[in-house]
Amino acid sequence: MAYTSLHYLLHSGKTPNWIYYLREGASSLIPNALRRWQLPHDLEYGLQHYNEDYINDRVNYYCKLQENTTYPLTGSPSRIGDLRKRGNGSTYFFDARHTLCYFDPDLRWQYLFGDVRDIPDSPTIVKSRSLGDNSNSVLLKLDANRHYIYVNDHIDIADKEDRAIYRGQIGTRENRKLFVAMYGNHPRVNAGNTLAKGGIMATNPDGNATVPRISLYDHLHYRFIMCLEGNDVASNLKWVMSSNSLAVMPRPTCETWFMEGRLQPGVHYVEIRDDFADLIEKMDYYSTHLNEARQIVENAHRWVSQFRDNRRERYIQQLVMQKYFELCR
Repeated sequence: MAYTSLHYLLHSGKTPNWIYYLREGASSLIPNALRRWQLPHDLEYGLQHYNEDYINDRVNYYCKLQENTTYPLTGSPSRIGDLRKRGNGSTYFFDARHTLCYFDPDLRWQYLFGDVRDIPDSPTIVKSRSLGDNSNSVLLKLDANRHYIYVNDHIDIADKEDRAIYRGQIGTRENRKLFVAMYGNHPRVNAGNTLAKGGIMATNPDGNATVPRISLYDHLHYRFIMCLEGNDVASNLKWVMSSNSLAVMPRPTCETWFMEGRLQPGVHYVEIRDDFADLIEKMDYYSTHLNEARQIVENAHRWVSQFRDNRRERYIQQLVMQKYFELCR
């Protein structure tokens, strides 16, 4: 079904930006001094109510800096109290502020907002990092309004169309170019390059054919949903794993707060080759082994569920930043 831009804006399945900014504006009215007073109570509550091993495992995964070691902040670290919205992107500013407001504004840090793959020279707060030797990249849950979207999917995987769907902006991303070139006209795949940024009626300057964006819920009629990395992670992976469709992708090369690096192929998602050549083979397999497909969907749901406890997520972020401030100077 083709969608006009206005229809997409009203029915995309994503949280409208105006709701996000209204909520953040209301939250900003609470004085930071009150938040700092609240921190010890939050930490005590977390100790009493959450599994300590689970919490420590996640904290140490996000912040891999070793205890009893001091890490110098090279370059020009700044006071957390000096963080301003201007020049930092509104969503990154608000999401960072959610955690920073609990700490002394004179504490110093380094941060890189945006889609980050390069590993910095000293410990730095980031939204995303490459997999591998990435201990200087300390993850925080940033750009959450765009990335942390979930859906309610009531369609059993057996009742979904036995096809794969991909919608995304190609731009200069070679993996996405390759996928659309290979499967753009394939009868088992609905693949399309969506409208570029720059206005709801913009066109892509690279000359690639475009298709209108469709809502998240229209994706759910397909048994397989492609999750292809862009500047960093595949931003649709979170909501796809909350659906009853199978997430299909090559093995991740970077990760965010969602811990993509810990996802297991054949357990949480369907892994395909980097060149996408085995896509149809994998689709045929899981369409004839629906019980295995359902198990992957159930595993994906369990993975997603750990990020939906907002109070526990706040507690983990507080501990990540507490560890960062204690070890970095």
